[in-house]
Amino acid sequence: MKRALLALAMALGLPGTGHAETFTLPPFTQAYEPQGVDERGAWMMADEQERLLRSSKFVIRDDGLNHYVRGVFCRTVGQDRCANVRIYVMRMPEFNATMYPNGMMTVWSGLLLRVQSEAELGAVLGHEFGHFEKRHGVFGFKNKRTMSDVMAWIGVAAPQSAGFQYSLLGQVYAFNREQEREADMVGVQYLAASDYPSSAAARVWRRLMAEQDASASARGRKAKHGYAAGYFASHPSELSRATTLEAAAVRYGDEGDEGRAAYAQALRDWLPEFLGDQIKRNDFGGSDFILDQLASDGWTGLLLFARAELYSQRGNPRDYVTAAQFYEQAIEKGYAAPKALRGLGLAQLRTQQTEQGKASLRQYLQQSPDASDASLISSLIGN
Repeated sequence: MKRALLALAMALGLPGTGHAETFTLPPFTQAYEPQGVDERGAWMMADEQERLLRSSKFVIRDDGLNHYVRGVFCRTVGQDRCANVRIYVMRMPEFNATMYPNGMMTVWSGLLLRVQSEAELGAVLGHEFGHFEKRHGVFGFKNKRTMSDVMAWIGVAAPQSAGFQYSLLGQVYAFNREQEREADMVGVQYLAASDYPSSAAARVWRRLMAEQDASASARGRKAKHGYAAGYFASHPSELSRATTLEAAAVRYGDEGDEGRAAYAQALRDWLPEFLGDQIKRNDFGGSDFILDQLASDGWTGLLLFARAELYSQRGNPRDYVTAAQFYEQAIEKGYAAPKALRGLGLAQLRTQQTEQGKASLRQYLQQSPDASDASLISSLIGN
């Protein structure tokens, strides 16, 4: 219903849709075939990448998770458009999703960890589909090839014109940034036409900026965000994107259920794995920020355990004291995995709580007598 009403408002030119002509979605063809040598070549390369991806160990082959992610995508762009896309969920802890010219999309686990609702996930997936629908992959390939040919010719005919070559290279990146802006607008338009609120799109980038700030602060660096992207940046700045998407959402003025509870339920079984992958990235500030965001409705045993692991991994002397406290709180909250006792015992030993540490490790061995590290732990407690 919301999709139909928005389409009608756009067609009638009602207030709040004056930007519709600029961001009109391209005609959709269910059985689209690549046109021209460049596009057919790009599709062939993407087909080969997809063939290799199918056997990749990084692909998550959980039918439930894959079905859920696809469902969010289809509810965002519509059942007719989503039918042409194959989605591969990847066990990759970075924030990323990628659309290929042949209709293949990869969604990384780091993205799933960071977004907090179906609407936010839909915003990113709709953006990626915008690249496909606008044929950005092919146009980008043509643009780069043209610029490469021109620069090669200039290098032969006018080898002293380095400044002109520099300018041409900058135009390639500017072209990429413009494609990203266009895909952002397509994505937010899909959200506005769906049952999800378009306001969710900007929050993705606001939260990503906050994570970057936390990461920089923990490493003693200065946080910095600007409206202008660098000369050789392939994407607009996060601040520019967030501001533009917020303005677009205000113009749409749409509402809807973000699907926060459904999203949390869908990720419940994979959340421990995704958190473990994130902590291994050795980004204390960013990881602590993500945990804080996930704990906005309260600290669970799992989140407390993950935070204990984070402090234990950093390994400053004072961190082990903090880690031991978080392990204890996780256990009190009902986190029953034996590795919590293992972490607690090791943290206690490192903070000179020898007897308490040995007692915790004995409990660990009682619960996991066949653990791969059982002999090592036994040596620590003198068994």
